[in-house]
Amino acid sequence: MEPKRVLSLDEIELSKPELWLRPNEEREGAFATLREESPVSFQKEWMPEEVPLPAGPGYWALTRHADVLEASRTADVFCSGGGTNIPDFPEAFLEFFGSMINMDEPRHGRLRRIVSRGFTPRALGRLEADVQRRAAGVVDRVIEKGECDFVTEIAAPLPLEIICDLMGIPPSQEQFVFELSNKILGLGDPDYVSPGEDVQAAALTSGAALAGLMKEMAADRRKSPKEDLTSGLLHADVDGEALSDAELASFFILLVVAGNETTRNAISHGMKALCDHPDERSKWAADFEGHASTAVEEIVRWATPVIHFRRTATRDTTIGGQAIREGDKVVLWYNSANRDEAVFDDPHRFDVARTPNEHVGFGGPGPHHCLGANLARREIRVMFREIFERLPDLEITGPPAMLRSNFIHGIKRMPCAFTPGAR
Repeated sequence: MEPKRVLSLDEIELSKPELWLRPNEEREGAFATLREESPVSFQKEWMPEEVPLPAGPGYWALTRHADVLEASRTADVFCSGGGTNIPDFPEAFLEFFGSMINMDEPRHGRLRRIVSRGFTPRALGRLEADVQRRAAGVVDRVIEKGECDFVTEIAAPLPLEIICDLMGIPPSQEQFVFELSNKILGLGDPDYVSPGEDVQAAALTSGAALAGLMKEMAADRRKSPKEDLTSGLLHADVDGEALSDAELASFFILLVVAGNETTRNAISHGMKALCDHPDERSKWAADFEGHASTAVEEIVRWATPVIHFRRTATRDTTIGGQAIREGDKVVLWYNSANRDEAVFDDPHRFDVARTPNEHVGFGGPGPHHCLGANLARREIRVMFREIFERLPDLEITGPPAMLRSNFIHGIKRMPCAFTPGAR
């Protein structure tokens, strides 16, 4: 897929929904133009009528890989505490939905030290059998059908079930968590929020429901601890501290939204890419383990499930040759960085053996690099191994229904078909 440049520099408005309704090759063309002609451009903000917030003052858009890396590494200059979404939400809203991704030091470091105990290589190693068992169960449920919706029946269940397993949430609550996380990240999509509905209120209602579930879990685990992350976080002792109930609820919302949605979309985009590039699919199938590591990284680069995150300048500075004033918003466009011609050879080619592959699909380097990156890699690898072994002729049979968003590169639905087999 080659980018198609149909918009001039002056016509590119990254916050306007019209850009994100254009075909993918035209959006890619717009970012290619920005990288070439104005890699650090000033963009106006746009706010839909149903959001009861004023449009903000605008932001600087970083579209080159090098500038995204620089802003990621220098968290003291480009901070997260002002919010990682483009709009200026109230501070309580930021902490409720963003947990530590909307925090700076020292609060960020304290919270990350506590929760990172659940994501060490040793902790993830204990999850290996669970990931394999859950992936096999996903295929068991569809293999006799011969056709299904790839997103809702194959890509979505695995990361959701693993997160619920990790936190100790019972299977009876999994659909509840799935629907609410969809709503929080689909606020600009009429499939999830009705036209005219107050999206901020919808987000708060969904978040409050997830927080309520975690409050019940916390009360139970304080009385009867179990072998799950919820118990571990409540009873953790890092420098004499553990998570409060409010911190646990906020972290849970972040985990189910970030850990569920992003891995689901990486798997969905990866399957579409493999079907669109049969030579690459054959290459991986011929030596699955030999290409698994590079293929997973390429899927994450190709999908870039989180399109951008915002930072705020803590002082007057310069990036990419552009002067930035203290308080200015700076938005890191990961999707553009992952197609930067200066870094990736033939960046619009899907290549399961691509190396090197210094993508920023899990965010850039620095204190806010994705805590769950290794868990996501493991889930993607195991899910595709299960597909290759048990649904080897699976094909996407219709166009994907894309999420209307400039924040999440999401696929809502995508039909597929395969030769039925035995459970």
